[in-house]
Amino acid sequence: MSQNILLITMAISFLITVLISPILIPFLRRLKFGQSIREEGPKSHQKKAGTPTMGGLMIIISVAITAFVMSLKFKPGPINFEVFLLLFVLVGYGLIGFLDDIIKILKKRNLGLTSKQKMLGQIIIAIIVYLILKQHGFPTTVGVPGTEWSIDLGVGYAVFILFMLVGSSNAVNLTDGLDGLLAGTAAVAFGAFGIMAWHGNPQFEIAIFSLAVVGALLGFLVFNAHPAKVFMGDTGSLALGGAIAIIAILTKLELLLVIVGGVFVIETLSVIIQVISFKTTGKRVFRMSPLHHHYELKGWSEWRVVATFWVVGILFAALGIYIEVWLA
Repeated sequence: MSQNILLITMAISFLITVLISPILIPFLRRLKFGQSIREEGPKSHQKKAGTPTMGGLMIIISVAITAFVMSLKFKPGPINFEVFLLLFVLVGYGLIGFLDDIIKILKKRNLGLTSKQKMLGQIIIAIIVYLILKQHGFPTTVGVPGTEWSIDLGVGYAVFILFMLVGSSNAVNLTDGLDGLLAGTAAVAFGAFGIMAWHGNPQFEIAIFSLAVVGALLGFLVFNAHPAKVFMGDTGSLALGGAIAIIAILTKLELLLVIVGGVFVIETLSVIIQVISFKTTGKRVFRMSPLHHHYELKGWSEWRVVATFWVVGILFAALGIYIEVWLA
């Protein structure tokens, strides 16, 4: 498969996002679908209140159209189960995020679905994913990155998949707190998985899907970079978190997700550490969690925090590619 197809995929997805954004953003603004800001968050964020949210719709629409069309162009005929699963998880988790966002907007508060409702939806989708994989005889082994070691989890692979999908979607969601932060770090992570899916024993459809996400995120960044004209909301962040997890599963690079998605892992750990520390000692380790807010409250500009996290994300992605491509 020519690299040109991947570049064309990325370009098409980028253009679709850039073209529909000027239509969707004013539409969201007219509907008063504005972002609610946490009262306990940095004071500088209060001026962002009312910025159109649910921009994740642009990403989902762009990726779905591009991945579907380019996959059929590459391999005409019925859509295979991998492409179906990729789109199912992207749209499914996006729908959960959409419901969460719409409730926040209608009730004019920063709380949408309850944590139990959101978790239930995430678990249901994860169970469906496992059943589809099982039906297609998908291997239940998990390999250690950079080695030939692997372990067969058997039935335990169902729990493993559930943990990956739910954990990844929530970790990515926590990272979406500053203009361009998630769009940039996610573009890097999906790009890394696209390279790994294309390298070696190529999984072309997964590579196409991954690069379609990269293109959509770069197009979204045109409007989401500081100062943001639109936020992706949970519609986008939950969809992206689920999508990168199912890519890691289908490429059998499950454990490598921890490295490639290192920024998401660190953000999540900062929240866990903060909660445990406060509940056990009454003291906070960070000025605020997730970690990006800690640096904001230390006096870093929003752009400095975002740029730093992008660089860290690139380093993690490069490490993941090195382990898979050169050490494996």
